[in-house]
Amino acid sequence: MTSLVTGANGFIGRRLIRPNDRGLLRQASSLQNAVYGDLLDPISLAAACQGCETIFHCAGYAHAFTSSDPNAHWRINFEGTRNLLLAARNAGAKRFVFLSSVKAMPDPGGDCVDENWSGEPNTQYGKAKQAAEDAVLEAGLKYSMHVVNLRLSMVYGRGGRGNLERMARLIRTGWFPPLPETGNRRSLVHVDDVVTAIRLAADTPVANGKTYVVANSRAYSGREIYNAIRTCLYEGTTYSERERSWQVPAGLLRSGGLLGDILETVLRRSLPLNSEAVSRLLDSACYCPAKIERELGWRAQMSFHDGLREMLSNEAST
Repeated sequence: MTSLVTGANGFIGRRLIRPNDRGLLRQASSLQNAVYGDLLDPISLAAACQGCETIFHCAGYAHAFTSSDPNAHWRINFEGTRNLLLAARNAGAKRFVFLSSVKAMPDPGGDCVDENWSGEPNTQYGKAKQAAEDAVLEAGLKYSMHVVNLRLSMVYGRGGRGNLERMARLIRTGWFPPLPETGNRRSLVHVDDVVTAIRLAADTPVANGKTYVVANSRAYSGREIYNAIRTCLYEGTTYSERERSWQVPAGLLRSGGLLGDILETVLRRSLPLNSEAVSRLLDSACYCPAKIERELGWRAQMSFHDGLREMLSNEAST
């Protein structure tokens, strides 16, 4: 059975795609079985979906914090998904798995929430993802197609370009100071566990019409994440324990974030340190995967330490 993987050259798509799968790309690539198209071009999507029984929709517009196109999230993540659903229906596809995000829910604050956490998402990215999820579930009922939404927490692993990978690079260079322990909880999941969840969602009948949070059952504080990354970076070296004893006060970091907000307004460009960046370090974003564990028997298998070692395995030792 042929499957189509959108975003096949992306972080998750590269791990998901198999030799007999077809990969949808926007640009020329050496990928075997590649087809070229765009989520906003229905004709190209019709050709890409032809003969495919399963559609794995990994492509999308990442939640960049600034953009020259304020409508990009809506056009690509919602309208593009709706275009792909119609193409899948017309091609006779039987299964459609959509990679959504926990950002399709409101921020959980200090709670650890599950799929029932309702309300309006906080960002344009989240609003577009939520609308796309609704379109997926509606298409499943309308077209009698097996559909599943997977709300991914922070995904990390070798080749990723997310917050955890950026944090590790800065720690390695010495530009990332030790974080304070605020007791916050941040959910994450290794990319290999995400791939397992995607395949399981497509192959398990009970998943049809469902939306699942995908996260490790254990969440970590910003300080725990910082310490774990540094331990992996300096594993087997004579790294000084004394350097880990100090930390930057939370108040100082938050003040730096506010200063970054002001400078962004004045300079009209994004900066690495602003209130949003500080919030990701000090505040909670905890999501509970109990539903997918209970209904599909999925559970994250990669330990955080092993996942970090894999993520850092392509980094040169310094």
